[in-house]
This record gives sequence, structure tokens and C-alpha cells, in this order.
Amino acid sequence: MTEPRSETILQSRTRIGPAFLLALALAAAPAAFAHSLKDLESMLGDREQFFQPMDAAAPGFTLRDADGRTVRLSDLRGEVVVLNFIYAACPDICPLHAEKIAAVQAMVNRTPMKEQVRFVSVTTDPTRDTPAIMRAYGPTHGLDAVNWTFLTTTPDQPEDATRRLAEAYGHSFTKAGEGYQTHGIVTHVIDREGRWRGNFHGLRFRPVNLVLFINALVNDHHHRDETASDGGLLGWLRELF
Repeated sequence: MTEPRSETILQSRTRIGPAFLLALALAAAPAAFAHSLKDLESMLGDREQFFQPMDAAAPGFTLRDADGRTVRLSDLRGEVVVLNFIYAACPDICPLHAEKIAAVQAMVNRTPMKEQVRFVSVTTDPTRDTPAIMRAYGPTHGLDAVNWTFLTTTPDQPEDATRRLAEAYGHSFTKAGEGYQTHGIVTHVIDREGRWRGNFHGLRFRPVNLVLFINALVNDHHHRDETASDGGLLGWLRELF
């Protein structure tokens, strides 16, 4: 699958400087910062055909990272979580998904949101995705470990636990022989209180639209600490000027 040239440019992390991100954000949604989360969801519904708004409790999980540390969804309260499911042996669509997430992460990490957003990938092939494979996956696809985590099952969980978790999020990974799985691609977004707030389907969504949605959740006035400083794009733009 070949991404449109504009998205290929967005995926080149070395080309996205602060000035470029500023121009891109303002050109894409000049009034987005003045809008509520509901307004932004409506706007994305009109302009981003691959966006699906949600409002449900996010299915919880207890998994572990490549170093054996236990990670629960509840541990990530206070951060916006961008969640996707992949497996390392996938020959085509999973690497493209990982690189799409890396492009979004690169944009987020050039703003103060870096401290408030956690990118989480979950393997649906825990038997083959050993700790060594998991550690190599991020650097191979441009994901920054500063706020990205690759998770697998815990020793006491069944082999299909993460595939069942994917089903709880509305899509499936089905074994197809020779280590391959048939599956779709969805990027899930969970707010700081553990609410499942949106899905971006496939690979053709515009990364800037996901960044704007993340920013809205970081700065959602219904849930934020009113004593905290603005941690999203608006605060960053104010600092620039």
C-alpha cells in the first residue's frame, strides 16, 4: 500500500520543525483552538472520513513491556493514550501503521503535549514477539521510547489474550497460518480519565487531524486540572510568540 505523497512528507520526521508544525496546524484548522471537544469532533466528522467519535469506558488491560514491567491501562490515567495493535512478523500493513503512528508521535513530541501523551502498541503475537524483537521494533520504525510502549501478555495470560483485547476494541486479528494474521487497522484514542473517545480507521487519515484531536483531549476543560498550564498546541504557540 502506498500512502499519498502529502502523508509521505508528514512521515519524514527530520523535516517537521516547529515552524512547519505551526503553519500546518493553523492552515489545517485555524479556529480549532477556540472550539470545544464536541466542536472539534463535529469538525473532524466533516473533514476526516476515517474518524469515528466514541464515548465509552475503554476496555482495561494488564500487560507487560519488553523489560517485564507490568503496565495497566489504569496506570496511564492522566495521559491521553494512543493505542494500536500490531505484530512484528506482519509483512505489510503493520509496519505502515507503526510508521504512521511515528509520524503523529513526532508532531506531538515537538510540543508540550509530549509529557501528557502515551503511545501504546500491543502485540497480537505474544509467542513470537520476544523481548528482543519488541525492543528492536520501535527504533526500526521511528518510534521514540520516551513516550511509546510496546506491550505483550503476562506469563499467566493465555496466548490469545491480546487478540481478545483487540476484539474488545472492535476489531479482530485472526491467525491465518505460517505466522500471519488477517486484520484491519484502527488507531484508538483514550482520554485522561480512561474514556475511549475516538478511532481513526485505516492508514489514510491525516496525521494532523489526529494531532488536533489529541490536543483537544489534553486540553479538555471538562476534565483538566484548572490550575495547570496549557499543555497543548495553544500553549506551545503562545510560548513561540
